[in-house]
Amino acid sequence: MSCQPIRDDLAECILHSDCVLKQGRTPSDCLTHHQDELPTPCQHLRRALFECKRGMLDMRKRFRGNAPVGESRAGVNATQTAATDNQ
Repeated sequence: MSCQPIRDDLAECILHSDCVLKQGRTPSDCLTHHQDELPTPCQHLRRALFECKRGMLDMRKRFRGNAPVGESRAGVNATQTAATDNQ
């Protein structure tokens, strides 16, 4: 799975942040030196991108691939188990 959708969302989030719009900094400057000033959604996307990139290099996930954004393998299994228990 590619990390490009997360990267695109992070870029969009940073471009609309106060760090870029009101303070006139570059997006790369906001991302590297002022990450504490970024809105919470941007900080979450930054962490998600880091996890995605790390997952691409993790040999344990090499064959399984990264989990889709927003759900973990444990969450999927718990949902499937709950659905089968209700039947």
